[in-house]
Amino acid sequence: MYILRKLLWVDCIAGALVGVAVLMLSGWLSNLYALPRSLLLFTAGANVLYASYSFSLAVRARRSMASINLLVFANLAWLPVCLGIVVLFRESATLFGIAHMMAEGMFVAGLALLEWRQRDRLLVAA
Repeated sequence: MYILRKLLWVDCIAGALVGVAVLMLSGWLSNLYALPRSLLLFTAGANVLYASYSFSLAVRARRSMASINLLVFANLAWLPVCLGIVVLFRESATLFGIAHMMAEGMFVAGLALLEWRQRDRLLVAA
């Protein structure tokens, strides 16, 4: 399947798009989500940094298993962060804020699962 061969590109593009969009719209999103702007800037920065790492893997012809495993575990580590934000701000955040954090957490967990299952294929660029 084509998308599985380009999984690292999907990963880095998604992280970059979300990170840059949240950085650029952090003030507006803070009001829409009823979440602190500093929290949104933190999540945006983490997404951009993460996208940089996944991009560094996507452009390589060969990757180590350790680098793929780090990517998988970084994705998995983001899930409890997103869930923690939902729990901590469940009383004050809007439905849009909760939905964004839940969707981001589920998306990165799904990426982690796919990357884990495809880790042998991800060692070499397709």
